Amino acid sequence: MRRAHALPDLHALDTFVTVCASGSMAAAAQRLGVSQSAISQTIKVLESAYGVQLLDREVRPARATRAGELLLEMANGLLADARTIADRLRQSVRQDHAQIRLGCVDSFAATVGPSLIRALSASARQLQLWSGLTPGLNAQLLARDLDLAVCTELPTDARVSHRLLFSESWVAVFAPGRPLDPITHLRDLKERAGALPLIRYTTRSVIGQQVERFLRHLGLEMPQRFAFDATDPLLSMVAAGLGWAISTPLCLWQSRAWLDQVQVLTLPAARLGYRDFHLLCRDAEWTRTADEIVNLTHQSMRRELLPALHKAMPHLSSDSIVVRLQANDAPPVSS
Repeated sequence: MRRAHALPDLHALDTFVTVCASGSMAAAAQRLGVSQSAISQTIKVLESAYGVQLLDREVRPARATRAGELLLEMANGLLADARTIADRLRQSVRQDHAQIRLGCVDSFAATVGPSLIRALSASARQLQLWSGLTPGLNAQLLARDLDLAVCTELPTDARVSHRLLFSESWVAVFAPGRPLDPITHLRDLKERAGALPLIRYTTRSVIGQQVERFLRHLGLEMPQRFAFDATDPLLSMVAAGLGWAISTPLCLWQSRAWLDQVQVLTLPAARLGYRDFHLLCRDAEWTRTADEIVNLTHQSMRRELLPALHKAMPHLSSDSIVVRLQANDAPPVSS
C-alpha cells in the first residue's frame, strides 16, 4: 500500500526540473543521458504519485501546468538543499573539529602541552586538554569522551589508529655528591647503585610497568621498598639520598625544580630502553587533525623542548629523545 506521506523521489524531481529547463523531453533525455521513454515514464510516475497533471501535452513543446509550475518552484528549492548536503556535512565536521578534546599523559601535558595548545588555538575554536594515566585515557577515547589522546602504550582495540610521535630513553637519577662517571655498560648499573634501593614508580602506572620490564630484560633484581605514582616525590627521595631512580627526560623536565638537587646519567641504548609516545584517535575523520597535531608537536619540540632539555641536562646523550617523523616532516632531531 502507498504510504500517505511518502518522501519525494529526488531523482524524479530532478528529471522533471530538467524537462522544464530543457523545453522538451527529448532535450532532457539527451542532457541526462537516458532514453526519452525513460523520461516520459518518470513524469507519469510523478503525476500518479501526486494525483495531478504536471505537463500539458496538448502543446508542443509540452509546458508545465499550474500544478507543474508549483511543483517546479518547490522542487528547485528542495534539490538545491539536497545538492549542498555533502558540502554542509563536511563544513559541520570541520566546525566540530574546531572543538578538540585532547587527552595527554601527565608528562606530555606539562611539558609539550602548553606550546601545542598555543599552536592549535590558531585553528581550533575550543580546546579541552585532559591529563591522566594511559589506561584511563584509552578508556575515555573508546567511550568517545576524548577525540584524540597522547599515550605511552597502545590499546589492543583495532578501532584505534595511532601515530608514533617520539621516543625517550630511560635515565638513571642519583643523589648529589661527587660527580659520577658515565654509565657505559648496563651491567654496571647495579654496581653504580651499590646498596642504595631503587625508588620506583608504582606498577599501577604504565611507566612503572615499563621500568619493571626494562629491569627484567637487563636481568636486574632490585628489592621493592619505595614506590610513587608521581615524579616529584620520587626525586625528593633521591635528593635526600634515600635511593636512586630510573626515569625519563620528560618526567624530569616536568619536575625540573629538583634538577639541581640530583645527578642524571644517560643509560646505554638497549632493547626496551625507550618509552614511546603515540597519538591515538578512533575515527577516520580525525585524520587531518591528527596530522596537524603530529607536525605541531614536532615543531614545538624542536623549537622549545629539546633546547631547554639540553641546557638543563647537558650530560644527556644526543639520542635521549628521538622525534619520530611523518611524511613531509623535517629531518630527524634528537635532544
